[in-house]
Amino acid sequence: MPSIYQLKPRFQALLRPSVQRLHGKGVTANQVTLGAALVSVLLGLLLAAFNQSTWLFLLVPLWMLLRMAFNAVDGMLAREFGQQTRLGAYLNELCDLVADAALYLPFALLPGISPPLLVLVVIAALISEYAGVMGPLAGASRRYDGPMGKSDRAFAFGVLGAGVGLGLLNASWANGLLLVILLLSLYTLYNRVRQGLAERR
Repeated sequence: MPSIYQLKPRFQALLRPSVQRLHGKGVTANQVTLGAALVSVLLGLLLAAFNQSTWLFLLVPLWMLLRMAFNAVDGMLAREFGQQTRLGAYLNELCDLVADAALYLPFALLPGISPPLLVLVVIAALISEYAGVMGPLAGASRRYDGPMGKSDRAFAFGVLGAGVGLGLLNASWANGLLLVILLLSLYTLYNRVRQGLAERR
């Protein structure tokens, strides 16, 4: 299924000169991974603490774009400069899950948003990512199949954050978008298991 993740090679090509400069300054992949997770958690706490200041949610789409860049940079540093470690593999997966939860859960505090629906979206996202990680356990590769992978969720919540920040929040369209994210996340879960099994065969 199509996914924003498929644009990653082009995105990496744009970032490669910056990655080379970071490596020259001694920046490591694990530092980038932890830094991105820390900023995500701090932003999530800020949004939760000041959820009545809806303009702050404009930071969500801005950070989502920067976070995708951070995620690409840490992977390039690890692969292209010999920084791959077992600790890095754990951090890469766990930090993404923590960051996703921290950034998405504050939306449940907004008026009109269905908290149970938002929590279900977060749970479905976590489980679909876990299904991707389980690929190697089943003898397949780490699965990144869509249609609602990490980058796609970031885009969707970026749109939601922009709507909130611009004062366009409407319970009907916001919850409708969350429902679409949930359904596509469940299909992504199915798709990753199916493709992992097909690859193994």
